[in-house]
Amino acid sequence: VRGVAVPIDALPLDDPAVFALLKEGRTVGVFQLESGGMQNTIRDVGVDTFEELIAVVALFRPGPMKMLPLYSARKKGRDKVVYDHPLLESILKDTYGIMVYQEQVQQAANLLAGYTLGAADNLRRAMGKKKKDVMAKERDAFVAGCRATHGIPPDQAGRIFDQMEEFAGYGFNKAHAAGYGVVTYQTAWLKAHYPTEFMCALISCEFGNFDKMGVFIAEAQEMGLSLLPPDVNASGVRFQPDGEKGLRFGLAGIKNVGEAAVRALVEER
Repeated sequence: VRGVAVPIDALPLDDPAVFALLKEGRTVGVFQLESGGMQNTIRDVGVDTFEELIAVVALFRPGPMKMLPLYSARKKGRDKVVYDHPLLESILKDTYGIMVYQEQVQQAANLLAGYTLGAADNLRRAMGKKKKDVMAKERDAFVAGCRATHGIPPDQAGRIFDQMEEFAGYGFNKAHAAGYGVVTYQTAWLKAHYPTEFMCALISCEFGNFDKMGVFIAEAQEMGLSLLPPDVNASGVRFQPDGEKGLRFGLAGIKNVGEAAVRALVEER
């Protein structure tokens, strides 16, 4: 609308406006961050970086969700970041000592116990399946590998293995989380920099779903945008910007008005 080409796949991942929006929990319409629970989590954690964003996206699921209070406390310095072995710091530093991703389980097995990356991936898969007989053998192999590679005592190696096994059961693939995180960041960026255009597109996507349209219209008004009424002389098929902060009601969003009829009207006009 403004004649601006947005480089959506080349956005800087450190935009202060995006993180201000996230930390305030103003995430209605933002991919993955719409629910009330996620809005509260984003506010509590105070996401400052893209790495933290993808960690929260990965943790906000059944299972790992219980780690979010600890993640937030460690991130904000309310709780001390601890590692079961100093070597784990290089793997878990970005997630404040908490195993969040499947890749961290694999890296720990490789670094501490001398597993090849292929063997570490097999270990991670075995942990996810929770087969007791297989896990007993893997535990012995891991403990032996830790002692042979770094002289780590069996009791300490066993504790590390138990932690890895717990997280492997629900660990998220980091590449997957990062992919989700990119779309989350892109939608937050659009909302932060082009709120009128973003909300017009968002509401227009929900034509026919009047409950959801109502939620998004209320959010637009909360953002200080003005809802302008449908007008046969000014409205388009969908919601469209009208001035810097005006949302002109799209004619196809009116109940029982068909999109084909509206398109014919707009074309005739």
